[in-house]
Amino acid sequence: MLVAIPIIGREVRLASRRPMDALSALFFFVAVGSLFPLGVGPDAALLTAIGPGVVWVAALLAVLISLHRLFLPDLEDGTLEQLLLAPRSLTGIVGAKVVAHWLVTCLPLVIVAPLMGLQFGLLPQAVGVLLLSLLLGTPTLVLLGALGAALTLGLRGNVLLALIVLPMCVPVLIFGSGAVSSTQQGLQAAPHLSLLGACLLVAGVLCPWATGAALRLAVE
Repeated sequence: MLVAIPIIGREVRLASRRPMDALSALFFFVAVGSLFPLGVGPDAALLTAIGPGVVWVAALLAVLISLHRLFLPDLEDGTLEQLLLAPRSLTGIVGAKVVAHWLVTCLPLVIVAPLMGLQFGLLPQAVGVLLLSLLLGTPTLVLLGALGAALTLGLRGNVLLALIVLPMCVPVLIFGSGAVSSTQQGLQAAPHLSLLGACLLVAGVLCPWATGAALRLAVE
C-alpha cells in the first residue's frame, strides 16, 4: 500500500495535466454506443437485443485504444528504468499503475454506462447488472491489456497489441454481455457475474507478475 499510493497519485496528476488523453477513451465509448442506434434504426426490440453486446464491445475497444499510454511514457522519459531499479516489488508497482489506469480511463466509462444502457431500452434491473458487470470486467481488461502493453513495449504501431489482447478478452466480453442479456430475459445473472469475478481473481494474481517480467525483458 505504501508503494501503491504515491504511484497512483502520480498517475492521476499526470492524467489531469493531459485531460484529452484521459478522456479520449470515454469519448470513443460514447461515440460507438451512440452511433449503433443511428445505424440500426428505431427497432426497439432489436436495439434491446444487441444493446448489452454493443456496450461491452465499445468498452473493450475504448480500453484497448488507451493501453499504449500505460507504460510507453515511462519508457520514453526514463521513469520505467528507475522503477525497475527501485528496491520495491515490481508486481506491486505494476498493480498500482493498473489501478491508476483503471481510475483514469475505465471509471468514467462505468459511470456513463447506465445512460448507454437506457439508450438501448434496457430494463432498470439490466442496467444495474450492466454496471456491476463493468465494475468486475473492466479491471480484468486492464490487467490483460497491461500484459499485452508490456509484451509489445517499444514496438511501433498498436496492431500487435490488439492481436495479443483481444483473444484473451473474449471470455470477459461473453460473460459481461451474457449477464446483462440474462437479466433482460428474466433469467439469473449470478453465474455470469461469478465467472467474471473468477476471471478478475485469476488475472489479478497472474497478470501483474507476468507484466513485471515482460517489462524487465523489454528494458533489458
